[in-house]
Amino acid sequence: MSIDLVGKTALVTGASRGIGRAIAVAYAAAGADVAVLARNGELLDEVAAEISGLGRRAVALVADVTDPEAVSDAVAGAITGLGHLDVVVNNAGGNSFMSPFVGMRHAGWQKIMTLNLDSTVFVCQAVGPHMVERGMGSVINVASVAGLGAVPFMSHYAAAKAAVLSLTRSIAVEWAHAGVRVNALVPGWVATDLTDFARANEDVGNALISRVPMQRWATVEEMTGPAVFLASDASSFMTGQALIVDGGLTVA
Repeated sequence: MSIDLVGKTALVTGASRGIGRAIAVAYAAAGADVAVLARNGELLDEVAAEISGLGRRAVALVADVTDPEAVSDAVAGAITGLGHLDVVVNNAGGNSFMSPFVGMRHAGWQKIMTLNLDSTVFVCQAVGPHMVERGMGSVINVASVAGLGAVPFMSHYAAAKAAVLSLTRSIAVEWAHAGVRVNALVPGWVATDLTDFARANEDVGNALISRVPMQRWATVEEMTGPAVFLASDASSFMTGQALIVDGGLTVA
């Protein structure tokens, strides 16, 4: 089976920058038509132009993934614009602060849960009926190594990503009979603007990378090969799994 996406359509959330942008462009390079979703319309137009430059159709959707109605409308727009959806990548998410668990404000906890977990729920609920009815599809939920172990001072983010992994397994079993696959892409520590807050603190950055056998931050491009694999027919018998791309962190 070929690891390409020729003839497929995809929706990528959080596609205006970082891992999401890299995946969206990689999907187009692999042959897919791509709908890109994020809040920043100007950046989305840049991504859409890059996709079009590769000879593929692009649909730019400005929406906030923490708003279920906006997500429902955006998914409908992607289906209308591309005809159907074969692949959905729930990449939108992130974390912008560190805090001891005791003393963490509930508002901060809830913000990270909504951005990382609820957004994935909203997209999956919006696209699920479409894929199940078609009897095919691949959903890829972008989690994090933070969801696989202890991450002191980022318990909020770790808990959210652990929940994404659990959700992935449950939906995978529910939708398997319909030919819809659901897997998680689990990046290690990746150098993006969303990790600037950690990398800006030399002690924090060094502490995170000191546990990585490859002794460096990953690039966003290093997440694209695994993302294309999970979207392609080459992973056709793979569902409910977590594909870890972490430079050896979780086995060290």
